[in-house]
Amino acid sequence: SAFIVEEVSNIIKESIEVSIGSSSYHLNKVNQWTSNVVEQCLNQLSKLGKPFKYIVTCVIMQKNGGGLHTASSCYWDNATDGSCTVRWENKTMYCVVSVFGLAL
Repeated sequence: SAFIVEEVSNIIKESIEVSIGSSSYHLNKVNQWTSNVVEQCLNQLSKLGKPFKYIVTCVIMQKNGGGLHTASSCYWDNATDGSCTVRWENKTMYCVVSVFGLAL
């Protein structure tokens, strides 16, 4: 019942590929893409059947030379809780997804 980073990372990558794939950045699709990525991640994480509460965030940003800096800090039990962040990109956009798993 541990938070396994490799397992979560694979779920995130698969969720992004299913939701965005090889699409080009389009402003009108970003809200739907972010919702789909988050819902897909949560759906797959819940199927693991582990005793965790999950928090999933997704940021999609057009590749146009602008910068993006993010940070997070957690106060938790390092023995049971964990986090995983994946940065994915294609030719037109970046997608950054973070998952936090908090043991029940």
